[in-house]
Amino acid sequence: MVDSLILVLFVVSGAAAGWLGVDLLPEQQLIRIDNLEQLSWILGGAGALAGLLAGVVFQRLRRRLMEQVRSMPTDLLVSRAVGLILGLLVANLLISPILFLSLPWELVLVKPLAAIAANVFFGVSGYNLAEVHGRTLLRLFNPTNAEALLVADGVLMPATAKILDTSVIIDGRIRGLLESGLLEGQVIVAQSVIDELQALADSSNTEKRAKGRRGLKLLSDLRERYGRRLVVNTTRYEGNGVDDKLLKLAEDTGGTLLTADYNLAKVAEVQSLKVMNLSELVIALRPEVQPGDELNLKIVRDGKESHQGVGYLEDGTMVVVDGAHGRSGERLAVTITGALQTPTGRMVFGRLDGAEPLEPATGRARSKSSAKRSTKGDQDKANPR
Repeated sequence: MVDSLILVLFVVSGAAAGWLGVDLLPEQQLIRIDNLEQLSWILGGAGALAGLLAGVVFQRLRRRLMEQVRSMPTDLLVSRAVGLILGLLVANLLISPILFLSLPWELVLVKPLAAIAANVFFGVSGYNLAEVHGRTLLRLFNPTNAEALLVADGVLMPATAKILDTSVIIDGRIRGLLESGLLEGQVIVAQSVIDELQALADSSNTEKRAKGRRGLKLLSDLRERYGRRLVVNTTRYEGNGVDDKLLKLAEDTGGTLLTADYNLAKVAEVQSLKVMNLSELVIALRPEVQPGDELNLKIVRDGKESHQGVGYLEDGTMVVVDGAHGRSGERLAVTITGALQTPTGRMVFGRLDGAEPLEPATGRARSKSSAKRSTKGDQDKANPR
């Protein structure tokens, strides 16, 4: 919408300048022209074309400027803005005597050209000086602000805003991530997410109503604890569903989308957006168990196949134990034999110490692939998306 408005304004301005520019032509040339209206249309069309080209260039410059502004620390942005303003002020002070000079008609364009050249030259010079010496200026005003200097040197990367998905809010683990300091930068909650949580809280379904109320309560607690760090984005995006609106918000703000939805994370990766999958983060932070490790594991229930029992590690990882069938509730010594990593989670295989995993009918040792196939249903239940 903004890009279209910019193009329209440039085209209209160019057409108006071309149409009215006929009056600026010398009288000697106007006398020689028979059809002034036709000339006005020609100049108006040429001005509209020039305005269209200028609008396209301005759009590209605006996009590049917005990308730089989003990734630039606030203090450095202020210092460069001050340098630009000082440069423009010096330019106008120097060019003001020329503007009061009385020049002949043939040199009427000298004043505007000199004003434009001076503003461009001194404006760019002031911006470049702030780019080079802005860190020294910041050190004078705030000697303790070393973080901005490190960002300017490229040692540190500026923290991006984190955009919360509905699944992350309902999950509740975002509170632990913020309290542990693993997440930096602003936390953005889209208005569409709040509307979805409210719809869930008003649902007639008991489970959905509980999820919606839990999510709203979590946002209320985060607002009370972190204050301005939690930002509600009230922009109304057009799109099919909350996921589509979140993707547009992430694209406009350049923030990192934080979600527990596997499909939404993959769509964001396809669109080259920054995304953090909470499920993948949890899997990455799980303690590693290697084949041969010995665990003291409590068997929770029987597996779907004979000779199998199921237990869980402290982080919730499911362990399929051969030879533990019928021993639910007991804490047994288990030796890890392998692990299987899937997009939905991780599953570990083990056996009782001194026991060989056997096929129920033939008495032969079972293969790991057979164990994986037989416990696929258990894994889907233990690791829902």
